[in-house]
Amino acid sequence: MTKILVVDDESDLEILIKQKFRQKIRQQEYEFIFASNGKQALELVKQNDDLDLVLSDINMPVMDGLTLLSKLSEQNSLLKSVIISAYGDMENIRTAMNRGAFDFITKPVNFQDLEITIEKTMLYVTQIRETLKAIKENNILRMYVDETVLNFMGSREFESSLLENETIEATVAFIDICGFTAISETETPDKVVKLLNEYFDIMVKEIIQEKGIIDKFIGDAIMAVFKGPFHLDRAIDACLAIRKTIDELPSFDSANGYMPHVSIGINSGEMVTGNIGSSTLRRLDYTVIGDAVNVAARLQGAAKVSQILITEENYLKIKESFVCNNIGELNFKNKELPITVFEVLK
Repeated sequence: MTKILVVDDESDLEILIKQKFRQKIRQQEYEFIFASNGKQALELVKQNDDLDLVLSDINMPVMDGLTLLSKLSEQNSLLKSVIISAYGDMENIRTAMNRGAFDFITKPVNFQDLEITIEKTMLYVTQIRETLKAIKENNILRMYVDETVLNFMGSREFESSLLENETIEATVAFIDICGFTAISETETPDKVVKLLNEYFDIMVKEIIQEKGIIDKFIGDAIMAVFKGPFHLDRAIDACLAIRKTIDELPSFDSANGYMPHVSIGINSGEMVTGNIGSSTLRRLDYTVIGDAVNVAARLQGAAKVSQILITEENYLKIKESFVCNNIGELNFKNKELPITVFEVLK
């Protein structure tokens, strides 16, 4: 449900909104709360921490809409505002945008346009929230910790998360960029880092698209974890997308004409998740460990260029959804018996 605060001193607007959006209100798609001025709106924002959007007039008693915009950005930077006003001149529009307004609608209100604007704004808000969630889950905090980030997380939450550990069912994927070491030996450091980050960015987008978590970057490889419903299927979908996109990239202009490709190992099973590292050094890595993780790493090590390898056990789980090829038995380190391995084709 989208929760919207409407701020306007004209009671007619409240009546119109309830009439025009009655179906969405009845279906619990939208919930509206109302304030008659900016001061009252700020009080409601404090009382309703689940607000998604603010629709605000400009000209109001006690506190006007432009002042409200400034206060909202200080109080909740994720809460987006749309100005609804009869004052549609460029000066007001620019002032509103400079103070953080996401969009501007003039009165009399076109409710079809308003609904489209609400949907567009909520899509943007959702994307921001998902990005923040991904940042938090991917532990980018370790690299970019500042006061704002720490305030966002909350010290209690941060401290309690250090103690969390559990056994989970999940899928791990190791994705290596084939032959990249040769580039690092022949090109300048700037070129190597820039190129590697470009490849990683492509891979990360596909992983996040399938709600995966970047566990860590290991040299020129990524370790990703997929949890929740259909985690194995989502991991394979992400890896197929990564392989396709990387394979279609142009060659890197180097002495040998480097063509990027990946080799991938995927394994699903029970693993332990928690903070692993040294409390003395204050370096803890929230990661997964266990035999299932080790097998995924061994599969990646055995994979050839553009290959995605899984075990027979995982093949039996996904054989109706993906086309695979049996490539036979392989011997892995610390495994007494060979493991039957399948290559995921499409």
